Amino acid sequence: MLSLQNVTKDFQLDENTRITPVRNVTLDIGPGELIVIIGRSGTGKTTLLNLAAGLIRPTSGRVTVDGRDLAAMTDQELSQLRTRTIGFVFQFPSLLSSFTVLENIAMPAHFVTGNGHREVRRRAEEILGLMGLADKKNVYPRQLSAGEQKRVVISRSLINDPQIVLADEPTSDLDSKTEREVMALLKEVNARGVAFLMVTHNLQLLPFATRAFEMENGALKEVTGSRRAHGA
Repeated sequence: MLSLQNVTKDFQLDENTRITPVRNVTLDIGPGELIVIIGRSGTGKTTLLNLAAGLIRPTSGRVTVDGRDLAAMTDQELSQLRTRTIGFVFQFPSLLSSFTVLENIAMPAHFVTGNGHREVRRRAEEILGLMGLADKKNVYPRQLSAGEQKRVVISRSLINDPQIVLADEPTSDLDSKTEREVMALLKEVNARGVAFLMVTHNLQLLPFATRAFEMENGALKEVTGSRRAHGA
């Protein structure tokens, strides 16, 4: 589904400074997987997500989705791919304050040709029910708790039935109880066949993963054994 092959990304900050936040990364993600990548801030996790989404192009190596090389696609083709195939959960809620919960969730679906208003609303209400937010559809983001806002963001990422969701710190700023509830919801969605690539600094998310990796100095190393099982 999503494949990164020997991917490296360099940035030239000035004529004397060049950094490499992602270094020779190879990672294949199949349907129904939940991949968790842990690492401190500045280790290249968000850059890796941006490469996986085609938001930036690798300096070397290949990123493919369903066998299609993202670097060979036009901006329009990439936009269509992201709209139809990839869902996004950003670190910060990024909800539109003047739109209701239902309107926030439904918005990405209106960019897909052929979606009728009635079908979009039905789908949004269905996802809200899955997320336990059926009674919140007509309220505004400012009226929600942090955990509820995060559920709305997750709901929005699912509106177009993506094959894979890219999640940047999906449980940041949540208390431990709400964090477990959000991860339980993600596991439920994952069990329906949606793949997840999740980056986080939180070791407590490791036990939820089908596979887990640590990112350090731009490189990935698989996390196995008791450390993954117990999140320590």
